[in-house]
Amino acid sequence: MTQILQNKFHLPLRMRRNRKSEAIRNLVRETKLSVHDLVAPIFMIDGIQKKELIPSMPTIERLSIDLAIQEAKEYQNLGVQSIALFPVIAPHLKSDAAEEAWNEDGLLFRAISEIKLAVPDLCLISDVALDPFTSHGHDGLVDKTGEILNDETMDCLIKMALMQARAGVDIVAPSDMMDGRIGAIRKALDEEGFIQVSILAYSAKYASSLYRPFRDAVTSRLQFGNKKTYQMDPANHREALLEAILDEEEGADILMVKPASLYLDIITKLREATRRPIAAYHVSGEFSMVMAAHQAGWLNAPEVFYETLLGIKRAGADMIFTYAIKWILQFLSKT
Repeated sequence: MTQILQNKFHLPLRMRRNRKSEAIRNLVRETKLSVHDLVAPIFMIDGIQKKELIPSMPTIERLSIDLAIQEAKEYQNLGVQSIALFPVIAPHLKSDAAEEAWNEDGLLFRAISEIKLAVPDLCLISDVALDPFTSHGHDGLVDKTGEILNDETMDCLIKMALMQARAGVDIVAPSDMMDGRIGAIRKALDEEGFIQVSILAYSAKYASSLYRPFRDAVTSRLQFGNKKTYQMDPANHREALLEAILDEEEGADILMVKPASLYLDIITKLREATRRPIAAYHVSGEFSMVMAAHQAGWLNAPEVFYETLLGIKRAGADMIFTYAIKWILQFLSKT
């Protein structure tokens, strides 16, 4: 009877035929998420055998360098090829001028050097921005009126990028959103002989409400104002393309969109506009919202994270920074 009813209708194409088994679904799948697409962020603190839970980012910890090395080795054994390092600076080392940012005896320099020595084949990406190091919490130097000083900040960013290159980093990642910093950093790196050090530009970094758990993680607190004079307006998309084009012209090797899941249209538009690789940052707020729902029993975190990251890749991202990497690895191992 079922066969007779189905044959009443002549459908030239039945879309469900390509969905009828897992084997066929795998054959026709257009977007595949791989462990090689993922970048694992690591928060680092001073000390030995030291770890600290981050309450606003469930399951994520700050790690001392020795434990960060263990974590990096574990990631590498699981197939992860890239990690991004974020230092957590002690309050007494922070200052208005952020001098600790280019201290070659500081936490970040030591972490890059020691991790690179321990796992030389792992790609190390390091953040270039002043906010973890400033007492006021902004990404740049500030004058007496509270204005963020663009060109003066660039001198600091150059020193910071050169310090990271000397330590052995593979990719410097300016996240500060100062105008012209990509070209200035590229010129400085080349003049110092670091022509093989890549630049991942946070090109379209929006002034998002989703960064608060990250700021908790690195203990960065804004003492005044907000970041809207240098990070992008969430309402704008043409501006994002202009930012990315300028960064490309200044020498960026990789262009980033941050945050990711609320800005998939930006990733897609940028994919159409450039031949450069595109990174997307699945940020702390995106992670923590899902974790809160998971802990309440409302969502299944691995499934939601997989669907989210698959959507980010489908939109056009080549690589994804994500705090959900362990959940994703768990999910991928079962598929």
